[in-house]
Amino acid sequence: MSTNDCKNDKPCIPASEKAWEERVLGADENYVAVADETVEQSVERAMGTRLISIRMEQSMIDALKFIASKNGGIGYQTMIKQILTRFIEEERKQLWNEEVAKGLKAQPPEGRKKDNQAA
Repeated sequence: MSTNDCKNDKPCIPASEKAWEERVLGADENYVAVADETVEQSVERAMGTRLISIRMEQSMIDALKFIASKNGGIGYQTMIKQILTRFIEEERKQLWNEEVAKGLKAQPPEGRKKDNQAA
């Protein structure tokens, strides 16, 4: 697709992951504006999200992108969120089970006393 294949015969750059990664899209200073702090806060509240930054080895990013491409072509950042969600759910379950087990050990086995007394 050439830059003139877009609607209304106006020059454009076709959207693709490669165009974003190579900064063909989203990097033109003529179209950049800093969002007002209140706008950014409103977006975060509405989405229930918060922007963070994390440094990762390039090999990890490449591996995540590859895996994401093989899992229905989702974005690797979306996949990272899914991975973290699954990890958090499983860790919470494990911690909950450990706490329940501690609570059970701290309580006297009342049912056993009754069973032993009845025999």
